[in-house]
Amino acid sequence: MTEAPPLVSPGEIVRSGLCIGCGVCVAGESEAGMAWDRFGQLKPDGPAGWMETPDEGFSVTCPFSPAAEDEDSIAARHFADAPLSDPRIGRHVSCHVGAAIEPPFRERGSSGGMVSWIAAELLRRGEVDGVLHVHPGGQGQPFFGYRIARSVDDLLAGARSRYHPVHLAEVLAEVRRVPGRYAVVGIPCFIKAVHLAASQDAVLAERISFRLGLFCGHMKSARFVTSFAWQLGAEPSRVRAVEYRRKDEGRPANWYTAHLTLDDGATVQKDWFHLADGDWGAGYFMNSACNFCDDVVAETADISFGDAWVEPYSSDGRGTNVVVVRTPLMQRLVDEGVTSGRLDLKAVDADFIVDTQAAGFRQRREGLAYRLTWARRGIRPRKRVAPSVDLPLRRRLLYRTRAAISRGSHRMADLALRTGRPGLYTRWAWGAYRVYEGLAYARGRFGWLGRR
Repeated sequence: MTEAPPLVSPGEIVRSGLCIGCGVCVAGESEAGMAWDRFGQLKPDGPAGWMETPDEGFSVTCPFSPAAEDEDSIAARHFADAPLSDPRIGRHVSCHVGAAIEPPFRERGSSGGMVSWIAAELLRRGEVDGVLHVHPGGQGQPFFGYRIARSVDDLLAGARSRYHPVHLAEVLAEVRRVPGRYAVVGIPCFIKAVHLAASQDAVLAERISFRLGLFCGHMKSARFVTSFAWQLGAEPSRVRAVEYRRKDEGRPANWYTAHLTLDDGATVQKDWFHLADGDWGAGYFMNSACNFCDDVVAETADISFGDAWVEPYSSDGRGTNVVVVRTPLMQRLVDEGVTSGRLDLKAVDADFIVDTQAAGFRQRREGLAYRLTWARRGIRPRKRVAPSVDLPLRRRLLYRTRAAISRGSHRMADLALRTGRPGLYTRWAWGAYRVYEGLAYARGRFGWLGRR
């Protein structure tokens, strides 16, 4: 008989580097909350007794707890009738590539507008009373946060990508207080966390009706914005608004531009490939929990969305989505959108979806298998990927370098902040990138964005 995983506490998860900062654990705790640590990441904070006492309720709702249900089990319960299954993208009904034609969804989104279109359609049809989604947080830090949109206009105000720490605690508390039917938009681990919370809370189970997933590479810390400011010649304290991806139909979709608005209304911007930490695959400011995630495409969501990072779509500045559908209702919305001329989608297969996210799958399958063999302190995560060292030396060195960059970026940015010397970080970041670039691109196999 397999031994049951031990119960864990919030403090153990945090110290083990497995806390993603989703906030689900504090949503029902009156004396606990989410707080920023010195590295610009959100972590639970509460009385010592709560933080340090292993608890079954916490152990089965934390998405990175070894005692929590995994993605395969969750999907088997919720999508039992899905006719297709693939070990890389999970259970599904269909896959598509394309965009929303109906204005203004594609124009307002960072990609093809499909996330906002589906969420808006749920609101317009009365399927939900509100959508939990990430929205600009106002003037200054925190730049973004979860809110509940109850109209299409509110929903569109939160369109575009947000590579910034956020948490679900406050919006889940609102769902508990205010009756209705809700949809939630989130990255894979957040969608999983909502499933786990609903399995322990009848109110959430009744009220959260739909889950819209976002493909994910990893979560950044808030110091990513600090680094933008340093490299754009701005004082971080003067930043009032952030855009990570500026859409320009005259440029390829994968040419990201960092854009900051300052306290006097001035703006500064620079393309990511001119930034020391602009190569996503290098892992700067990555949350350590992301090293132990094996879900690229939000396998537990009713419908999932990503960017079509293959040609000819990656060069189309208007933005293009790939979509994985897992329920009959979502399939009906997609089919009716295509029939009515509001969506332009083409059916594709699982291989096409995986190709668009090839780098992410290498990191979270091949790379994860290797990372699971490393010695570590604290909790050992339980994953669907088996540990393995069966990799060429260059690939092993690449994963070691990426992990070192992730750890080092947090510490060097913190040192630069505390000493008031931004150059400490930027010089280190450029030097570290040269090492990474030599390993990752020696054979010239990939394009600049996501070559890993």
